Amino acid sequence: MTRWLPNPVLTAALLAMWLLLSQSLSPGQVLLGAIAALLAALGLAALRPEPIRVLAIRPAIRLAGLVLADILRSNLAVGRIVLFRKRETVSGFVRIPLDMTNIHGLTVLACIITATPGTMWVRFDRATGALMIHVLDLVDEESWVRLIKDRYECLLQEIFGP
Repeated sequence: MTRWLPNPVLTAALLAMWLLLSQSLSPGQVLLGAIAALLAALGLAALRPEPIRVLAIRPAIRLAGLVLADILRSNLAVGRIVLFRKRETVSGFVRIPLDMTNIHGLTVLACIITATPGTMWVRFDRATGALMIHVLDLVDEESWVRLIKDRYECLLQEIFGP
């Protein structure tokens, strides 16, 4: 069952969405929607190379709170920069050496960095473990390295492993 239909819930949801969007329950639309849903589910299964293993829930809850607070704080800081430009902002790139190699932890870190206003994930070099981010208001590179490593990477490693 899992070889031909890797994710039955996703396949059913995609078929339902197809039928809703086509506004038809004709046999042709059902067949076409089923083929499209099956192909999409097989394609998405190929993109997930390893299963997700969550080691601890408490760090995940703590991380969620930190991320929400950081996003709120960054929204206010970027708003002040845009609205009240009293000084010239210096944007730049920061290279951060990461110890984390877990693909799911790196994915969550990419979402956190990109969702936080004023920062953006630029590149990750898997060979060296170096992450490159862009910062809108770059004052101190070392503080950004410490922030990512101490605030996010350590919690992500507790959640997903190294």
